[in-house]
Amino acid sequence: MRITQATLAFRIFLNNLRPMETCDTPACQSAREIFRELEEYYDEHNLYFQTIGSVLHAADLLDVDHKIKLILSQPKNEIMVHCPVEMDDGSWRLIKGYRVQHNNVLGPYKGGIRYHHEVKLDEVKSLALLMTMKCALARLPYGGAKGALKIDPRALSRDELERVTRRMTAALGSNIGPDYDIPAPDMGTNAQTMAWMADTYINFAESSKKVTARGVVTGKPLEFGGSAGREKATGQGLVYVLDALLPGMGMALPDLSFSLIGYGNVGSWTGRLLQLRGSRMKAVMDHTGAILNEAGIDAEALANYVAETGGVAGYPGAEPINEATFYSTPVDLFIPAALEQMVDLQHAEQIQCKVLVEAANAPTTPRAERHLLEKGVEVLPAILCNTGGVTVSYFEWKQNRQSETWDAALVDERLQKIMHQAAQRVLEMSERLDCNMRLASYAAAIEHIAKVYEVRGVFP
Repeated sequence: MRITQATLAFRIFLNNLRPMETCDTPACQSAREIFRELEEYYDEHNLYFQTIGSVLHAADLLDVDHKIKLILSQPKNEIMVHCPVEMDDGSWRLIKGYRVQHNNVLGPYKGGIRYHHEVKLDEVKSLALLMTMKCALARLPYGGAKGALKIDPRALSRDELERVTRRMTAALGSNIGPDYDIPAPDMGTNAQTMAWMADTYINFAESSKKVTARGVVTGKPLEFGGSAGREKATGQGLVYVLDALLPGMGMALPDLSFSLIGYGNVGSWTGRLLQLRGSRMKAVMDHTGAILNEAGIDAEALANYVAETGGVAGYPGAEPINEATFYSTPVDLFIPAALEQMVDLQHAEQIQCKVLVEAANAPTTPRAERHLLEKGVEVLPAILCNTGGVTVSYFEWKQNRQSETWDAALVDERLQKIMHQAAQRVLEMSERLDCNMRLASYAAAIEHIAKVYEVRGVFP
């Protein structure tokens, strides 16, 4: 069972589309009004417009100045590059790349680079917007950005990946830099990718700046200026959020059951860390298939299996199941940790959980979220749950700039503090505005951004 992003997008389109019906939610209304003012086309079924709609709705709840909504509604910069790269067989390919820089009022742009063969500009715009929100919520001195190359990394050799990465880095040129825009790993990229990017950038840097130039990216290998704890950071941050929020819901991590969509870096680390805390992983689904073991799947053994085979299908410690069975398996925590919009309305109707925890960016469609909330499922939003990755990236950037090395215990201690503080901000905003956790998380971020604009002003 291979689920492509195109198949998901078509399924979501059919699921959300209703003949002769227009979305009348406050989120849609807010976004529609702003984009009418900007004389821009608005499509409520588009991922970017769904995301900005929720952000603008949160801004309305806060009653922030209108200029803040205008500024946040579109990225500051949308960069597109086309990279000619020679393949191993001597043929040439022209590869499209994007770098979207959404907002930098809080500091340099920050955001991952993903390699995926079906990536679209609006997807990258959505992720850049979410990075702005994440950094503001966590009070990190960063703005939001995101990048992507339209390739399938699993179809390329290591040498081809290196040439592609170095060519893209050169093409981006001064659009990235340790004081301006700092990329990081994302889907389809890893520490090795970041090492190639940093090395390429260093070779172009002025001699006086070569010492700090490796800070152009984060998520690097430890040997090349990476940080302890970066590989597990997103999963670790999610666990700290659950520590902070579950007791208020009458739950605690020991003895809870959970399901995961995706078993890459984020999913596998989430599974392993929750298992260490006494929780039981019942079901997992990825692009190769879905598996179930009511007694619990060994998260560490599955991670080793996936590293060898590329997916969860065929894992001997669980039974294969279909997609419908996966979504309908009763669990305490349901954790999407893969692509955007993996949970649509049809899936929401099947899901049986107490809390949906968004480890991936924007994994739940607006209609699915409304249905989940109506049936009493708490939805913990991505900009809170997966902020651990960018937080430890910030730690790495800081270590590079100060020529320091922090041990794993110090990284975890500082990460826990930031995640707990962010969770508390969301709780307090939810109570203050009497709204759900997603709107509260956006509102807590927007309020901080609005205060900074009030102090700084808008040049000129």
